[in-house]
Amino acid sequence: MNSYSAIRRRAVLALPALAVPAYAQARPNIVTTTAMLADAARAIAGQAAQVSALMGEGVDPHLYRPTRADTQRLLAADLVVLNGHRLEGRMEEVLARLSRAGRRVLALAETLPRGRLRTHPEYPDAADPHIWMDPLLWADAAAALPGAIGPGATGLAAYQARMARLHEYAARVLGSVPASQRVLVTAHDAFGYFGARYGLALDSIQGISTESEASLARIEALVAMLVARRVPAIFAEASVPDRAVRALIEGAAARGHVVQLGGVLFSDSLGRAGTYTGTLEGMLDHNITTIARALGGAAPSAGLNGRLA
Repeated sequence: MNSYSAIRRRAVLALPALAVPAYAQARPNIVTTTAMLADAARAIAGQAAQVSALMGEGVDPHLYRPTRADTQRLLAADLVVLNGHRLEGRMEEVLARLSRAGRRVLALAETLPRGRLRTHPEYPDAADPHIWMDPLLWADAAAALPGAIGPGATGLAAYQARMARLHEYAARVLGSVPASQRVLVTAHDAFGYFGARYGLALDSIQGISTESEASLARIEALVAMLVARRVPAIFAEASVPDRAVRALIEGAAARGHVVQLGGVLFSDSLGRAGTYTGTLEGMLDHNITTIARALGGAAPSAGLNGRLA
């Protein structure tokens, strides 16, 4: 077992063995790595805890390196919630410090059975970490939070109900996309769970981690696929540069096929804090609505809750 695996195993297995902590009588300080995790923790904890995230709008967790101040925040937290499965790929040193300091850490994605997760072709010791792309899978993972947060964390049922309602909307509008156009091409392989849940064929320029680089051969193969299948639109991502996406559009045009930029999707981060897309519900609503409309499906322009600009 390599060092990452050992640290990760301690992080995910240590927490459930602990009794409810003494600080549960006060408001624990919870620090999460990503905004998606903070969204779930806030909704479930309510006023029972104070929650903050290290990574904000547009931050790529695959490439994130914590600052000294970030490390101190993590070490001072009553509970640290990370995604796991190598999403936070450059945090190994910080995770080791948390482990040595005996801090309480929950790797949320790693509470799910491996049989429910996609394999990670780049790392045999990890699964695809992008579980928040499937609202039902994310809702199941969120069930680990109340026990970690402690008494007063009573919002799980309401949060899971919102995820279920979002899933129903996604199934309806994505189901309206014509069969010949059910191809989702994105900047990197963050939509695997999303595609599996809603019956979309997936292709991407980069792999599961944005640390991988797309080769010229990969670009050429994707251009050939876009032309052969007459794919109407492809998508950029808010946390990934769009140069390669635009190269696909230009390559297809050079072969006589017009591919539209269907929109910019949120993948590894939420939108701006304090906005609708700064919540997981709003972020997924944006993605679902944007994809459905760009691929020829029927979806309201303002989305599920009428709050999309």
